[in-house]
This record gives sequence, structure tokens and C-alpha cells, in this order.
Amino acid sequence: MEKSLNDTRNEQDFLSFIKVLIEKYPVNDDITIIADNLNTHMFASLVKWVAKQIDFQGDLGEKRGGGILKSMVSRKAFLEDKSHRIRFVFTPRHCSWLNPIENWFSKIQRQLISRTSFTSKSMLCETIERYINCYNQHWLKPLKWKFKGFIKEKEINIILT
Repeated sequence: MEKSLNDTRNEQDFLSFIKVLIEKYPVNDDITIIADNLNTHMFASLVKWVAKQIDFQGDLGEKRGGGILKSMVSRKAFLEDKSHRIRFVFTPRHCSWLNPIENWFSKIQRQLISRTSFTSKSMLCETIERYINCYNQHWLKPLKWKFKGFIKEKEINIILT
């Protein structure tokens, strides 16, 4: 598990985190990143960086102009493209329980943060880093994400009497 503890969570923070994460894998590996729909996860800078990493040959266009960079919707579609070596899977809005990292955040909150008093931000960061290092060393295992998506069309049988 990779960590990034910052004072902010903006576009540059997320892009820096993704760069560090991707560097840990061989160049030809397929990488899937699960993320929520936070707008910082779909910024133009991320799309440009991913396009460069996958050697995308198409026209990205311009932000608020046209093409892939035009809008959050078009950028999200590009990042979700299954044909890309680096792709994102965005969990549906209001479904944080589907995002494995959100479950992990809940666990760290229950097991560590709520049981401790921190006298400084640096103490909090050091404690979290020690916890993550211990977790990585003793409990980390590959994720088998089984969610296949919501059924968009359900058959509803109505019995009229």
C-alpha cells in the first residue's frame, strides 16, 4: 500500500501520488486504480500525464474547448478506457463502501486514530506511517475486488389480483 500524507488534497497532490505509484510497476504492466468521483481525480493534468504514459496518439483537445480535455465527463471517459494500460475505475457517487481504500480508512480510524491522542500533526503522520508500514509488512495481500457493477435493468414481476 502506498501512502501520501499532505496538508492538501488538490490536483497536484493526486498527480504526484499517481506518478510515485506508477513508478513502482514495470513499464508494460496493466494498472487499474480505483478512485472515487472527487474532481481532483479527473483533472486535465492527470489525463495529459496518463496519455503520455500510454503513448496516446490522438488529439486531447483543449480544456473547455473540445476533445478529451473538454469536460470532466470526457476526461473521466478517457481515464476509464479499458484499452489503456493505466486506467481508472471510479466508484459510483455516494457508494464509498465500494471503494476498498475507504474501508481501509475506516479500519485505520477505528484501530488507530480514535484510540490515540495526538499532540501534533507530525505525531499523527508518524503514527499513521508506522501503521501503514506494519500493515504492508504483515497483513497486505492482493485485492480481489468482486464488484461487477449495478444491474441497470431489473425485471420486476408484479402480481395483480
